[in-house]
Amino acid sequence: MKHSALSLALVASGILFMNGMVAHAEPRTESICNLGMVKGEKGRTCEVPIPSGCKVASFPGYDDPWVDISKGGKTSCVIDEKQTDWKTKIVGSCSACGTDNCSARFSVMFTCGDAQPMTTQPRKVYKD
Repeated sequence: MKHSALSLALVASGILFMNGMVAHAEPRTESICNLGMVKGEKGRTCEVPIPSGCKVASFPGYDDPWVDISKGGKTSCVIDEKQTDWKTKIVGSCSACGTDNCSARFSVMFTCGDAQPMTTQPRKVYKD
């Protein structure tokens, strides 16, 4: 009986937590730039497109830009801070490829449009 009550309480608090997250979500979208290289190829860059009416989102709970960099092969990849201003241009940069093939994916999350938190409104009931 104690386990059932505890489980029910955890589920209820989880639902309340998720509902709170949904109620404060902002419209978001993601832009991606991919690149590929072969062994011996010098480093490359690629520009992440910035969607119209959007700005770079902050990673939840931090002031840092919401960016993900994944790569394959022997290369290192970063956001090129000299070329990136975060408002008009975001550039990813990778070093030379040291394996047969290398790849990289630069992903940036954006908030778009009215970027004000969504609110939940009670549903109106109309009576005849």
